[in-house]
Amino acid sequence: QVQLVESGGGLVQAGGSLRLSCAASGRTFSGYDMGWFRQAPGDERKNVAAISWSDGAAYYADSVKGRFTISRDNTKNTVNLQMDSLKAEDTGVYYCAIRYGSNFDVWGQGTQVTVSS
Repeated sequence: QVQLVESGGGLVQAGGSLRLSCAASGRTFSGYDMGWFRQAPGDERKNVAAISWSDGAAYYADSVKGRFTISRDNTKNTVNLQMDSLKAEDTGVYYCAIRYGSNFDVWGQGTQVTVSS
């Protein structure tokens, strides 16, 4: 079984940047799609970005397009989320996940991102 550990969260002012990293150990994530999700207080967990294994194609939620960039390094078993021009509404717990089946089914413990306005 793979374990995912997120890092890089913190407190940042609006307009600032953060880079989240997710490290996988155990079972490799090569060959599988990866995603980043955000759960804001009182809200459901939502997919903000994902990256395909097969062609590296990236998906972004409309709310983060042009501001967030997802990338993966299969040699290091890491997936990153570069977040620029952060807004207060980006606040939440960020989780990385792997899609082994039809859905994202293995999750990290999450890292808190707080954007002050």
